[in-house]
Formats: sequence, C-alpha cells, structure tokens
Amino acid sequence: MIITKTPHRISFFGGGTDYPSWYLKNGGKVLGAAIDKYCYLIVRELPPFFEHKHRIVYSRMENVSAIEEIAHPSVKAVLKRMKYQKGISIHHDGDIPARSGMGSSSAFTVGLLNAMYTLEGRAISKDDLGELAIDVEQNDIKENVGSQDQIFAAHGGFNRVEFLPSREIVVSPVVMKPENARALEQRLMLVFTGLSRNASDIAQEQIANVGRNAAELARMAGLVDEAYGLITAPKPDLPAFGRLLNETWKMKRALSSKISSSHIDGIHEAALKAGAEGGKLLGAGGGGFMLFSAEPERQAQVREALKGLLLIPFKFEYFGSQIIYYSHGAERQ
Repeated sequence: MIITKTPHRISFFGGGTDYPSWYLKNGGKVLGAAIDKYCYLIVRELPPFFEHKHRIVYSRMENVSAIEEIAHPSVKAVLKRMKYQKGISIHHDGDIPARSGMGSSSAFTVGLLNAMYTLEGRAISKDDLGELAIDVEQNDIKENVGSQDQIFAAHGGFNRVEFLPSREIVVSPVVMKPENARALEQRLMLVFTGLSRNASDIAQEQIANVGRNAAELARMAGLVDEAYGLITAPKPDLPAFGRLLNETWKMKRALSSKISSSHIDGIHEAALKAGAEGGKLLGAGGGGFMLFSAEPERQAQVREALKGLLLIPFKFEYFGSQIIYYSHGAERQ
C-alpha cells in the first residue's frame, strides 16, 4: 500500500503564459506557491477475489473489469500510460474541492504518478514527475490545461517558474528571509466564491484568443519579474505586491468572456472597499477561490465584508508530492 500527499497551489502572477500555445513561441513565466492543502491518494494492488478488477473511489465509486471502462480521465490515462496489468484500488481524499482553481486535477495526476512509480519499485525525480504529469494531461487526456499546476504539485515551494520555447521548464525558488515570507503569508486571504467550474472549458476560449491577447499576456509575464523584485528586495514592498494583484486581474479578465462574472466582480469590489490592497481569482476563472492581500489589522473588516463566504487559512508548502506511507509486500485484506 502507498499513500501520497500532494499540495495544491496558488498562482500570483503569469497565469495564462503557461499554456504551450503561448510559451512554445514566446516563452512564459509564473510566480506562485504550493500551499498546505493536499490531495491524498491511497493506492494498492487489488487481489483477484472480487467480481471487479479495479476500484477507484473519489466523488463517485467505480468498480470495473478493465482499464478502458474507467471513467476517471486521469486514472485511465495513467494506468494506460504505464501499461499497468494487475488489479488496483485507488482511493482519493482532499482538502480542497475539485474545479476550484487550486490545481486539484493536476495534484491528483501528480500524486497518482508518484504512487504508481513507487508501486512498481521505481524512483522518479520531481522534474520528471511534473513534466510527465503535463504530458499526461495535455497529450493523453487532451485537457485544455496549462503547465504550472503540475510543476507546483511535484516540487512544492514558493517559486518563479519559466517555460522556455525549447520546452525546458526552469524552477527557481523565491529566496526571502523567513520573517518576510511569514509576513507575506499573513497578508494573504483565501476566499471560496462558492462556485465551481470546468477549467478546460474556460481555457479553451483563452487558448483560442492567444494571438489577440498577445499584449496582455506579455505584460502579465512582465509582472512576474516586477512582483519578484518587490518581495526579494532588501526591504520588501508587500503592499505594492498586493496592489499588483489588481493589475494582473484586470488583464486576466480581458483574456476570455468566461473568466469573471457579476458575482465574482462583486466579491472583489467588496474586499477592496473593506481595505484589501488587491486580489484576483485563482485558476482559469469562472469560480473557485479568490486571493486577496490585506494588512493584518484590516482583515477583520474584509472578513466582515465577505461574511457568508468561506475563508481558508493556509501556509506555503515546500515539499511537493510525497510518499507518506509505503508498505512493501502483501497487505492484509
């Protein structure tokens, strides 16, 4: 039996430039962080005592006799990719709901690949794990997804990630004094909008508009370096970092008609009126979580303005996908 623990992520700047349709021509970069909210997977060989060969448990339960019958796209793709022949049981549990802009589907894929390699007695590096998950999601499942979620899930950490036209992905940790990193964490507020959405559907329009949105995407990539400079300076300017979230949000809203809504705009406006410096929606858009930056002494006012919405405390996470339990050999049934 193997248990994996894989983090979700928040994206500060550069989202949208991590789609291959953009970065294979122009290069892309993002600034983001893995957080201490996780996808957990329990994976083990399923002995041949049952009518079914495979059991997959997530928001539904699948008992099937062949890989081709599996409905869960990531499970089906990973098992086919790895040419897995035996029976298997995969059980998912998570801290964050699916379709919420926190990279949940990629965390699942990364965690499953990590478990499957371990189940077969093979090691895989964090670089290879992230890049393999990208390949599975973009080419096997053919989802309209970017390439940052898989990297943060595999590596963990607070990073600047560059996507080069050569397909090379460069992960550079953000180096800050511990007290500055904690101060940034304490300014950030993670709010659930109450809406879920299919990221692939929203991203499809965004990908189709890449040529038309070239100026916005180039500026969004430029904000990565600007924000990086603000937080790594000898005296970090955290309020300015927060205000930049508004600028990237304005540009992101212009990439697709499906990214925002009157409900989301209302949440953003209410938070800023209550004292937040800036904020943005996470992920492809349409719903999920919003991230705001506010002085700690103003956060009570922001919480009051957003009452009725769920606020999620979090910290940065630096380990990436981990095997937290590994039992080699037969399991009691």
